[in-house]
Amino acid sequence: MDFVKKTKRTHYCGDLNASHVGQTVVLMGWVDNRRDHGGLIFVDLRDREGLVQVVINPSENPSIKEIRNEWVLAIQGEVVARPDAMVNKKLKTGEIEIQANVAGVLSKAETPPFSSKDKNVTETTRLKYRYLDLRQERLQGFLKTRHEVAQLARQYLNENAFLEVETPILYKSTPEGARDYLVPSRVHLGEFYALPQSPQTLKQLLMVAGFDRYYQIARCFRDEDLRADRQPEFSQIDIEMSFVDQEDVIAMNEGLAKKVWKQIKGIDLPDIPRMTWQQAMDEYGIDRPDLRNPLKLKDLMNVVKDTEFKVFQDVLGRGGVVRGLAVPKAGDFSRARMDKLTDLAKRSGAKGLVWIKADASENLTTPIAKFFEESKLKEIFKAAGGEPNGAVFIVADDFEVACSALSSVRLELGQELDLIDKSQDRFVWITDFPALEYDAEQKRWVARHHPFTSPSEEGMDILVSGDQDKFGSMTAKAYDLVCNGYEIAGGSIRIHQSDVQDAMFRALGLTPEEVVKKFGFFVEALKYGTPPHGGIAWGMDRLVMILCETDAIREVIAFPKTTKAYDVMSQTPSTVSQDQLLELSLRLGVQAEKALSEKNQN
Repeated sequence: MDFVKKTKRTHYCGDLNASHVGQTVVLMGWVDNRRDHGGLIFVDLRDREGLVQVVINPSENPSIKEIRNEWVLAIQGEVVARPDAMVNKKLKTGEIEIQANVAGVLSKAETPPFSSKDKNVTETTRLKYRYLDLRQERLQGFLKTRHEVAQLARQYLNENAFLEVETPILYKSTPEGARDYLVPSRVHLGEFYALPQSPQTLKQLLMVAGFDRYYQIARCFRDEDLRADRQPEFSQIDIEMSFVDQEDVIAMNEGLAKKVWKQIKGIDLPDIPRMTWQQAMDEYGIDRPDLRNPLKLKDLMNVVKDTEFKVFQDVLGRGGVVRGLAVPKAGDFSRARMDKLTDLAKRSGAKGLVWIKADASENLTTPIAKFFEESKLKEIFKAAGGEPNGAVFIVADDFEVACSALSSVRLELGQELDLIDKSQDRFVWITDFPALEYDAEQKRWVARHHPFTSPSEEGMDILVSGDQDKFGSMTAKAYDLVCNGYEIAGGSIRIHQSDVQDAMFRALGLTPEEVVKKFGFFVEALKYGTPPHGGIAWGMDRLVMILCETDAIREVIAFPKTTKAYDVMSQTPSTVSQDQLLELSLRLGVQAEKALSEKNQN
């Protein structure tokens, strides 16, 4: 350790090259590999910027004789050029090596439970020893990219007159669509804070306060079921602007996307196309379509409306839809494969999946052949876009169920048949979302985005009038930025008039008392001069995931959780002492006690 006190590191290992030949350098890092060639020991020394070969004479540095992989060393030596025959073109530092004159052990290491180069280690083991997994060059590169994205966002927004403002983590529980994580208060017994699902009301209050342009790389929390691109805690680039409308917000954020892609991937993005929510659902069955996938849905209502097939007629009679998806190269699918696709459609809510497939001569095969004349089947097949050696998949159901089912089939077969062009990133802005949707279970209208989203100009009169028969036709000034089938940013123009906000709360079935209890502070603020404003939030983790060309969001987060919201490394969540619970006047319920007992037994 005296060496560290007296001599400071001069370079990172991976930053050295032929321009440093002749210089004396001090390096510190981990042993990536050790080779004993008798009189000399060759060490690949690694730090976050890469590795470099170090040549050590053990007779001059006795402490080095016993070194093993992952030991931490300090090296002082001269940078020398490797002979031409010894140049390693696979390494950034492959033209040089370090002739060490001083080498010391800073820290020993036990044999790790796995090598960072081992591809067969289970996900659970990697997460348990996350600090070892993060020694991988690949994962370190992902986190560097994350850092770069954060700095680029800050730079771009600073240049456009935004101010970075922090908002509270301990805040009020407000309905945002997912469950809140609650934090009990010791000072105010029986009362709770909530971890923010987003800084939504707070950033709007900053607009009321006159800050005009705000941003924050905000930490957010949602207690919801997880999947590969979702975590219980996540980061978003949160943005709000005053005196703007939808076009201003979209233009500002399209500029940010172009800056990020240019700096990170060296790509000049073209202007990003627009698509309404209705068009996205009609053509792709989903409001975040992957435009790299060429498959599109077709409306078959006109071609099947005069048939006697009961399934189609029953659906059309109740106001449903009949949609088809033509898939090339699917004409030779087996019955077992068709059954699996049917199960996939059913998991999306559909009652079934009709298929028609064609051979090279356009001879059709389908389980519903007995219900149709051959000429009608060919007409349906052609109307859906079917082609020789292809297949058409049909769902008859309510609009959103049919869309969801065929979208799942589209995604599955796009991947399976290698139809997706992964050599490029495809963007689209989705606009004109429905403002409200009817929740049959709650028997009331709910906000599609959130209750602070402004309706379109046409929808404003409907909202204020309270005409529920027309609520379903209202569109919102909401917009999502979609890339490769992922929503990477979403936002809206906000309601800034207090009477319109009151009308929105009434439309959502909230009583005046509920409004005061949940949003009283916010509603009052709108009365004191609120500018027109709007904003957007970028999913930071998902954005970096796409830039790093991985499909697992955990890989771009330093210390992620599993799909069950569990931290394998720290074994969190975990129990707390009875004294801590008593201090908060809390006790576990019967179900919690039973769950812990079963866990302890296992």
